[in-house]
Amino acid sequence: MNGSLKIGHLFGIPIYLHWTFLLVIPLFAWIIGSQILLTTELIAGLFGTEITMTLFAGGAAPYILGTAIALGLFAGVLVHELAHSLVARSKGIKINSITLLIFGGVASMEEGLPDPKIELPMALAGPLTSGAIGLVCWAVTYAAAALVVGGQISPAIGGVLIFFFGYLALLNIILFLFNLLPAFPMDGGRVLRAWLAKKMPLHQATRIAADVGRGFAVFFGIFGFLVFNPILIIIAFFIYIGANQEATMVRYNFLLQDVTVGDVMTSPVQTVPPEISVSEVMRMMYETKHLGFPVVDRGVLVGMVTLGDVHAAPEIDREAMQVRDLMSKDVLTLSPSAALAEAMQIMSRTGIGRIPVKQGNDLVGIVTRTDIMTTLEIKEA
Repeated sequence: MNGSLKIGHLFGIPIYLHWTFLLVIPLFAWIIGSQILLTTELIAGLFGTEITMTLFAGGAAPYILGTAIALGLFAGVLVHELAHSLVARSKGIKINSITLLIFGGVASMEEGLPDPKIELPMALAGPLTSGAIGLVCWAVTYAAAALVVGGQISPAIGGVLIFFFGYLALLNIILFLFNLLPAFPMDGGRVLRAWLAKKMPLHQATRIAADVGRGFAVFFGIFGFLVFNPILIIIAFFIYIGANQEATMVRYNFLLQDVTVGDVMTSPVQTVPPEISVSEVMRMMYETKHLGFPVVDRGVLVGMVTLGDVHAAPEIDREAMQVRDLMSKDVLTLSPSAALAEAMQIMSRTGIGRIPVKQGNDLVGIVTRTDIMTTLEIKEA
């Protein structure tokens, strides 16, 4: 995902931090720290125990504790997404990565049309994991209170532990309940789609679930506006956009499910040698209206040159440059028998607009985003 920083692997799955995640940690720390008295009273009343605030009553301590809670919350979000991913992987779905975002996490998976039998346990795994984390934190909160009463730990240290784990218990229980709302594409919405897909075709089930998700988004948006809550408005925006995107992707996958790359590729494909000048390639682009060409050297595909590659080079240097100086050498290819939906997913994920097609070692064609969109228009007619 663009704007993300890779921080490591868990169970062989790459973990990324999106730049928005760096915004939410100080925001959460400020919210928790600035409301420390009110929140302490809430947690004390909820758990029926006293909380000694000696160690976090003033200065920077409330904000340090707020930062620790924010990090604990997103550790729980990461475990939530890992639960989704590990269940999906056990069902044979490849997991590309997990990315932590401003309002949670997202697991990138390679799948075509979702299988309701797989989606149902996969969707439930995340909220149930959050609920389990919440219950564990709930139990630790009561355990810390009991240790204070029994004199095993001081009231000051106990106060920190009760506040920390009590706050995390509350947040994870809320996360559990919120994710079960049937607001597609949230987990509850995916459960709804899996249930509907038992009674109707998947693309129809997706359309209904997406309509329900958009309805929740409108409700959240209006309610957030009325109570002046910007977080609810932003959540509404993400749900609405996500429902539209996922419904569109499933509809496209449904329309393309029987179409292969070989059915729509352009063949034979126009190629260029690596020693051709950049100015000559630009002239070819202008004449053919093609914005990219495979680069072939002695019958072997060695790269791709696109208008984006040309624009990336300083204009003053282009006259003296050859294609080999700016072409992309790491070229994705597909076979003619590959599903056209796979080509669409690759283009959507990587942002590229064309993919060379190879049969063995031979370049036999090229498929572009325009080819896919034209096919979709014909299928929808």
